[in-house]
Amino acid sequence: MNKYIVSAFVLGASAVTFTACDDYLDTMPDNRTTLDNEDKVQKMLTSAYPDHEFITATELLADNSDEYPRFNSDSRWQDDTYNWKDEMESDNSSVKNIWEGSYVSIAATNEVLDALGNPTSVKGQQMRAEALVCRAYNHFVLASIFCKAWTQNAEQDLGLPYMTSSEKDLAPKYERGNLKDFYDNIQTDLEEGLKNISDDYYTVPKYHFNVKAAWAFACRFYLYTEQWEKAIDAANRVLGTNPVSVLRDWKALNTTSDRDAVWNMYVDASNPANLLLATGYSNLGLMYGNWSYYSRYNHGLTLAALETIGMNYSKGGIGYNKQIYGSHSYIRKRPGYYAGSGIDKVIFFKLPYKFEYTDLVAGIGYRHTVTTLFTTDEVLLNRAEAYIMTNQYDLAAADLTTWKNNFTTNTTKLTPEYIQNFYKDLPYAYSDDQKTESQIKKHLNPAFAIDAEGSVQECMLQCMLGFRRIETLQTGLRWFDIKRYGIEIPRRQIDVTNKPMARTDWLSKDDPRRAVQIPLDVRDAGLTPNPR
Repeated sequence: MNKYIVSAFVLGASAVTFTACDDYLDTMPDNRTTLDNEDKVQKMLTSAYPDHEFITATELLADNSDEYPRFNSDSRWQDDTYNWKDEMESDNSSVKNIWEGSYVSIAATNEVLDALGNPTSVKGQQMRAEALVCRAYNHFVLASIFCKAWTQNAEQDLGLPYMTSSEKDLAPKYERGNLKDFYDNIQTDLEEGLKNISDDYYTVPKYHFNVKAAWAFACRFYLYTEQWEKAIDAANRVLGTNPVSVLRDWKALNTTSDRDAVWNMYVDASNPANLLLATGYSNLGLMYGNWSYYSRYNHGLTLAALETIGMNYSKGGIGYNKQIYGSHSYIRKRPGYYAGSGIDKVIFFKLPYKFEYTDLVAGIGYRHTVTTLFTTDEVLLNRAEAYIMTNQYDLAAADLTTWKNNFTTNTTKLTPEYIQNFYKDLPYAYSDDQKTESQIKKHLNPAFAIDAEGSVQECMLQCMLGFRRIETLQTGLRWFDIKRYGIEIPRRQIDVTNKPMARTDWLSKDDPRRAVQIPLDVRDAGLTPNPR
């Protein structure tokens, strides 16, 4: 195995960033703090959550963004990320900051675990559990972005350093290892943490790995590692016996057209649909707000009409592809469409734009947002996938119906037969020579076995993936489905009539760029890069 040297800052930083539950403008802590009591340990745990999001990067990488060449680019970083190029410049949301933010958070969890040892107090055991789940989650994010998707042959793929102790050396040496061992370590930490995870000692539980959030993470982890029955069990612990009662209330969101009000309602900590919230530095509020910023690469009318929500906009001139629930007019809280000389965006207001002034007179400071890392709605669709993969089609159809009826006003009961009849005869996307043709259905090429195209199972997977693409739109998770299911996607440009032009690139199911390249400074320090 390859060995390399990594700077202490990247993998073993002891300086940590505190992100308070209800105020992300807190000051930085002294990194020389001695963790000699439980109150200090609890405060340190706020640093176990990264202050840089991955959503911007993964939305650009996925098929949720097209290129509008008539609009100016905001940064070279966005150009490179959208075009699956290795990152050469940094940005608030760059992969360099994802890497560093995750490993800094891991360093904080290791400081906590070292300080706690084997606690005997109930609170100590609960804090240890939170730290273990946080350590598992941060490593999981790193693997999901910088490694290939997990498969049964994961021992043949490159992993990453799994940090289990505080770093004391300035220039430590690590083995990169294989992906199977890396995921095994994640599962060990996660399952050990689940034993004692609790809501009891949090002031605002939704900004910590509370019980439901931890099980939602477990559900996603088990799903990504093909542990279908465990994924179902984890989902049941989150959803209870009446999932409808804990899903997002889209009717309530539709009671106002005020952008800021919708933002605040979407990320409300009292909302039962929101299981884990996070705050941090980000341009997402501008990117997915009704401004012209970040319009070059975005979710515009073409995608909304032809691939995602079935947007039937009469002035678009491109028609629309019907979803199983019909057109976008059935959506309870319809997204906004903003078009003009510098903008073409179809957006749900999920990501508040917050600004922290460091100099009010000069008008400078930092952009922030609040993100929903885990929601009950995603868990419901994750359970539907696990049901499909265990051939429990009626139960899967019931979950898909529940999601559809909650998100739209369409009340049709989805059965396995109904879903198959709708999807089996639809054309697949990108069937033309230019690979620019848009459809709601795409060829699936997962490493795990699924039934033939047009079968009940494949059609139900198409439905589930379509719903999850809509549910997670502008929250960054679609990229992971693209990796897991080997979905092939183009890079293409959209002309002034909203029609896709010839492709500029193509991501095949085996393209090595599906594993994002590790940061340049880490490669320069000796870490073997991902193959290209």
